[in-house]
Amino acid sequence: MSAADLAAEVETRPLRVALAGVPNCGKTALFNALTGARQKVANYAGVTVERKEGVAMAPDGARLTILDLPGTYSLRARSPDEAVTRDAVLGQLAGETPPDVIVCVADATSLRMALRLVLELKAAGRPLVLALNMIDIATRQGLDIDVEGLARDLGVPIVATVATRRRGVDVLIAAVQAAARTASAPATWHEPSSGEIRALHREAERLIKAHVKPPKRPDTWTGRLDSVLLHPVGGLAVLLVLLFVMFQAVFLAAGPINDVMTDGFNWLAGAVGHGLPDGLVKSFICDALISGVGSVLVFLPQIMVLFLFIILLEDVGYMARAAFLMDKIMGGAGLHGRAFIPLLSSHACAIPGIMATRVIDQKRDRLTTILVAPLTTCSARIPIYTLIISGFVPNHHLFGWVSEQGLVMLGLYATGIVSALTVAFVIRTVFWRGASEPFLMELPAYKMPDPLNVARLVLQRAEIFLRRAGTIILSMMMLVWALSKIPLAPAGAKDPAIDYSFAGIIGHALQPVLAPIGFSWQMSVALIPGMAAREVAVGALGTVYAVGGGDDNTAVLATTLAGHWSLASALAFLAWYVFAPQCASTLGVVKRETNSWKWPAILFGYMITLAYIAAFITYHVALALGAG
Repeated sequence: MSAADLAAEVETRPLRVALAGVPNCGKTALFNALTGARQKVANYAGVTVERKEGVAMAPDGARLTILDLPGTYSLRARSPDEAVTRDAVLGQLAGETPPDVIVCVADATSLRMALRLVLELKAAGRPLVLALNMIDIATRQGLDIDVEGLARDLGVPIVATVATRRRGVDVLIAAVQAAARTASAPATWHEPSSGEIRALHREAERLIKAHVKPPKRPDTWTGRLDSVLLHPVGGLAVLLVLLFVMFQAVFLAAGPINDVMTDGFNWLAGAVGHGLPDGLVKSFICDALISGVGSVLVFLPQIMVLFLFIILLEDVGYMARAAFLMDKIMGGAGLHGRAFIPLLSSHACAIPGIMATRVIDQKRDRLTTILVAPLTTCSARIPIYTLIISGFVPNHHLFGWVSEQGLVMLGLYATGIVSALTVAFVIRTVFWRGASEPFLMELPAYKMPDPLNVARLVLQRAEIFLRRAGTIILSMMMLVWALSKIPLAPAGAKDPAIDYSFAGIIGHALQPVLAPIGFSWQMSVALIPGMAAREVAVGALGTVYAVGGGDDNTAVLATTLAGHWSLASALAFLAWYVFAPQCASTLGVVKRETNSWKWPAILFGYMITLAYIAAFITYHVALALGAG
């Protein structure tokens, strides 16, 4: 196609522009500056990689379709995200129209990896524009970049931008429109060999030496901060303080909102149920639909607080440094350095923890973290732990102030952490040996986050959670409700209605299998509705033992259990809940995040096996010690 024909075609339809760049270059901030609120988030066809597309308006009124591609250091595909970027750039991505122009976004303070990517993108043959982002920070640091000389040497138009302040955005759009009127070159890209990669590095170094003058007075603030934040001891201390603050915020800041939402859904269920006659219809609407939706939405404040911290740390430039600090520690257990954020947040809830694994680039590292995140002690286990501990562990104090009950709770938390690290080590040394990728990243410059950009990203995460998790979680809640309610108890029945339901039938059928770990049929029945969410088991136990109020009357229920269970059975029940995958919400989110039922099935299988083994050992050791 001639240049004239190409120019005529682009005048009749919106230009398609793909944004590419290395991680932490400000690409998403530029995407937001270009598109504002005119954007939508979905998945690419057949994969779980996030797809962000928006519309930009040129000063002349023309519309441009902007696609924000996943960050990558190279067009070599080493992860699903990088494969999407490579295929989109080459015009080989299924279901996607090839871009008319590629905009490579580069951090002006750190050009080495960006220029290497530019050299690869040139080989793709499509019209290319280089956006030199964060030019204000580069200027403040004293860097002197010969933009015109670098553009001539690269053969690519360059536009300086400050995405967080929308500086240079109109100039960039004009450069994109001009580039779209040029003919594409033949695509010559192929996966580079090791020698070709070294050659690209050398060329990037040459370009920097020729066109970027280092500051006459180096930026001492970055050096001073890094000397503390990257210190093997001081850096870890700062990291632990930040993680403690984030952990507390996820619990404390989200807690009151969770309580208000829970009370609201309880009020709604009561108000709706007040006008309905007793029966299955009332139970379905109030327990399955309203409570099912509520069980999804109450996770939302925790997720928003969690992602607020993650996005702030990423925007400031600290996340890369924290990952660098933790890489050696996490690597000892076979985990990626970035896995510490998902594992920490899983102590609040495994759902936001699993969603947070998106910060991990490599597929196997991400899958390993997803598989072990539910082993950490989430808040849903606390009602069960509290119930059993209050009923069976004396409220004594060691040395006058150390609570024995608190020590048991601490031991359960520690067991979850140790088991997660141990399983990760087994996965990476037995099943995926030699699969670890080198941890390569450039440390970005420190910068102030853009509040509008942060708010937009947090709201997008909330929307993604509600859209992706809500449908599957709600359907599973409805299924568990049906198992717990159908069939109805016969007229004149004296036993709890749950005994006659499918859940009760299954519980009685499972009792011979669970007898070796000390579980009675009542305990077995409570496990079935508890598959929806761990804390549901408390209410189920209250129903089975006919304790009024279910989980609201914990003290009475704890006393009742102490009269019916042996200490060995109670300890086995605790051991079971340390490992058991009793959370339909988590399984649903794992399915959505991995785009397959294979990984939820593997997660369920290995965790239920660990739960049985742990309960078996705990029960028989307790019996041997006279706790029967």
